[in-house]
Amino acid sequence: MATVPPRRRSTPRKFWPRFFQYLVLSFITLIIIVPLVILVFSSLKTTGEMFLSPYTIPNPPHWENYSGILSAPSFWIFLRNSIIVMVASTAGVLAVCSLAAFVFARMKFRGKELAFNFLTLGLMFPITVAIMPVYLVIRQLQLTDTFIAVILVQTAFGISQNMLILRGFFLAVPVELQDAASIDGCTSFGFFWRVLLPLVRPALAAVGALTMIVSWNDLLTPLVILDSQNLWTLPLGTMQFQGQYSSDLAVVAAFVALSALPAIIFYLFAERQIVAGLTAGAVKG
Repeated sequence: MATVPPRRRSTPRKFWPRFFQYLVLSFITLIIIVPLVILVFSSLKTTGEMFLSPYTIPNPPHWENYSGILSAPSFWIFLRNSIIVMVASTAGVLAVCSLAAFVFARMKFRGKELAFNFLTLGLMFPITVAIMPVYLVIRQLQLTDTFIAVILVQTAFGISQNMLILRGFFLAVPVELQDAASIDGCTSFGFFWRVLLPLVRPALAAVGALTMIVSWNDLLTPLVILDSQNLWTLPLGTMQFQGQYSSDLAVVAAFVALSALPAIIFYLFAERQIVAGLTAGAVKG
């Protein structure tokens, strides 16, 4: 008769590291979740209730804070503008970065490493540092107060990081595939379009998702470039709304919650693509 092996007890050596790991993760989760919960609770209260009991569940909830904002045409104009800028910037980043990453990963030419290192210098200069010279260039091109200027700036400052990500994935694709494609008469662009891009779709999805989130939350670029209120994006509209309704912070909280909701929903759906895209090439040789 077969004997059942005794069940192993978890040793303290394995228990305590895992316990502290979950403890730290739980603490970080609370730091992220609690402000969002307070924001939602505050948006369903009056301003007085928000200050007296910010941590309690609203009873009764004041849905009129949301209905008043959703009935305002300006909110939908801001939403439309944010969507236009986000989609165009993401398309520009994907097109430019994928082509540049292909050139630096698959083609050989003199000065390639120097040019690549020069482009990666963009990682050292965030938009907050370079916004003044960027504005001067936009003004010289007579593109101020246009969507095109915002899209160009967001695309330009998304090139360095995303090109670096895509180049690593392009290098992970075996060279034998390109040799076989060239033997069959496929051009370099044909190999890029028909073979390489389908193989790195997780990386493209990750780059696209990250670019969308960054573009949606960008405040500084539209603030400096856009003047007309009918061109403002949601972050700019939130700032203007906060100044207009500074005495009614509950309504401001509702506007902030509505502005952040699309980005949160999109991230929840794209989170798997982001993680898969950024880790898919980690084990490839």
